[in-house]
Amino acid sequence: MRVESLTFTNAFGQKLSGRLDTPSEVTPRAVLLFAHCFTCSKNLSAVVHISRALTEAGYAVFRFDFTGLGESEGDFSQTDFVSHVDDVEASAQFLAQRGLAPHILVGHSLGGAAVVHAAPRVPSCRAVAVIGAPFNPTHVARLLRPHRDTLQRQGAVEIVLGGKTVRVGRGFLEEIPDDEVTRRVAALRRPLLVLHAPEDTVVSVENGERLFHAARHPKSFVALAGADHLLSDKRDARYVGELLAVWAERFIFS
Repeated sequence: MRVESLTFTNAFGQKLSGRLDTPSEVTPRAVLLFAHCFTCSKNLSAVVHISRALTEAGYAVFRFDFTGLGESEGDFSQTDFVSHVDDVEASAQFLAQRGLAPHILVGHSLGGAAVVHAAPRVPSCRAVAVIGAPFNPTHVARLLRPHRDTLQRQGAVEIVLGGKTVRVGRGFLEEIPDDEVTRRVAALRRPLLVLHAPEDTVVSVENGERLFHAARHPKSFVALAGADHLLSDKRDARYVGELLAVWAERFIFS
């Protein structure tokens, strides 16, 4: 596998950090763009293992850090879901300028919601896959309800997620009506793969079911039995990567 560290700019001119993994001895079959989960990074263990499984199957994978996270510039407390969608679009445009326009958009958790909403703005996108994604991106707003008063008053608050402290801004309090999300998912007009663990305690499996029912065919649902939200078991992450490799083949050559 060849590894290339790259940077590109977001809508505000800030430099975002990305990593392009490509097969070492063959021309990539297709390019997949991966968006990580809420407050995570491109180097989350699950993302690394998914990417490795895909490159072993002959795909190129570009994974990046959202604004203010990982190695990317910016203040995360100044971001929101809209900026996440903008970051996905900016990364796709960057790849297209390098002759690597992404064929498949993949997102984990809130990154999954971001790729669903960004896909219509990415001309090269032929299909979308989401892992443990919330039906409504304002799932985050519901998680922040205990901090709502502080957020409204101060504009940002420090919270602990996944064992780490992050500073989150009130932009994530903005809510999107469910019927608007349903309309956007139905208008995706691209094949959709929903992967969700029935035991997910962070984003319940009902979210994946609602995404699946809102989408038009072709669509598929895979229950990741026994997995947790972060796919912390390497075997679960590898399984997801291998599934993606087989599923994507149907759409990149059609």
